[in-house]
Amino acid sequence: MIATFVNCATVIVGSLIGLLLHRKINDSFKHVVYVGAGMISMILGISMGLKTTQFVFMALALILGGILGEWWNVEGGILRFGEFLKKRFAKRETEKDFAGGFLNASVIFCVGAMTLVGAFKAGADGDYQLIFTKSVMDGFMAIMLTAAMGIGVAFSAITILVYQGGITLLAGVLQPLVNELLMNELTAVGGVLVIMIGLNLLGLAKLKTANYIPALLITIGLIAVKPFIPFPLG
Repeated sequence: MIATFVNCATVIVGSLIGLLLHRKINDSFKHVVYVGAGMISMILGISMGLKTTQFVFMALALILGGILGEWWNVEGGILRFGEFLKKRFAKRETEKDFAGGFLNASVIFCVGAMTLVGAFKAGADGDYQLIFTKSVMDGFMAIMLTAAMGIGVAFSAITILVYQGGITLLAGVLQPLVNELLMNELTAVGGVLVIMIGLNLLGLAKLKTANYIPALLITIGLIAVKPFIPFPLG
């Protein structure tokens, strides 16, 4: 778990640095930061999305996952948790900025291949290198996101601790179930979520990104049944 604790620390430190910028720059400069963060998210998401070799599975996962997420109101639940944190720790922040920062940062920091592979390596093999590398990248991204959206980004460390830390602790049990195909497809679907965040940051759309998180679970199910499908899908 030490690697996950380091990752949480770099996000918090990066967020505190970004908070200094958030409080000092005016709205026009914040818009510039939003655009920069949005473009980086788009590039990152596209590079992740290109990992897929199962386009039919990705389409099914996103459609079915989006339906489930809308039904369960996943985004509403995350935003309510963000509001709960805001009321207790950051009352001066606007609700929109705090909850949005928490939500967007949580998705960006947790859906990538480095999170999954790094957590498995840390838990199963004691190899922390990938998570340490991710920690540095997350720290710099936290600076940019916090400069745009405020201190809510720092609280994404809670999501990292629970999600990434949970995978690390369960790595020994889960590792036999994980293969390269599954990792690539989870990364690709996660990339689509990051693209959605980029579109939101750029002001090109208002997408409920978190409602598509169940697509990750659908992807796991589809890859699990793939050997039993009698015809090729791609």
